[in-house]
Amino acid sequence: MERLYEILEGIRPDVDFKSEKKLMDEGILDSFDVVSIISEFNDEFGIEIRVNELGPSNFNSVEAMNTMVERLSKK
Repeated sequence: MERLYEILEGIRPDVDFKSEKKLMDEGILDSFDVVSIISEFNDEFGIEIRVNELGPSNFNSVEAMNTMVERLSKK
């Protein structure tokens, strides 16, 4: 999960990803951030994040993103 933090901090260094749990619900991440995150995750982990994965539940916290990446990596 450390690599996720590195990627996220590279995209939004102003956000405390270790403590925030409502990144999408509170508008901390916007659609441009999510597009950047998806691109980085796809490249880094060799996964394909599809439209049906774009709900806030997958992007509200680093833990949720990690769960999504692990699930998609197993496909």
